[in-house]
Amino acid sequence: GHDFRLPSEAQWEYAARSGGRFEQFAGGLPVDEVAWYADNSGGHAHPVGTKAPNGLGLYDMCGNVCEWCLDTYHRHAYARHAGTNPVHEAEDGPRVVRGGSWRYGAGDVRCCDRGLYVQTHRDIDLGFRPVRLR
Repeated sequence: GHDFRLPSEAQWEYAARSGGRFEQFAGGLPVDEVAWYADNSGGHAHPVGTKAPNGLGLYDMCGNVCEWCLDTYHRHAYARHAGTNPVHEAEDGPRVVRGGSWRYGAGDVRCCDRGLYVQTHRDIDLGFRPVRLR
């Protein structure tokens, strides 16, 4: 009875930053408190919810697994985006991934960090977080 889709990159970052706050890591806490990343993961993903949530009660927005976004990656997307809830979509090209993973260093699991994968890419540190549409 509900429709779901991937979050836009803007929606993902808004949620990661506890509703749009200026936070380096989800929840504004030190990286070790909110994220599984290369220095503390032991080389594998962990069950969701084993680190502190952010200000919206969301777990693992930074680290653990990279998360697919709806947007097609463009290096200068922020210069091209509309100001309100932008989405950059092209018919082909790599998709944006956000959040970093247990394989990444602390600098790569920040709320602002962006990555990309071709749409057919599959890996053990790649996942998704669907959003429910109204």
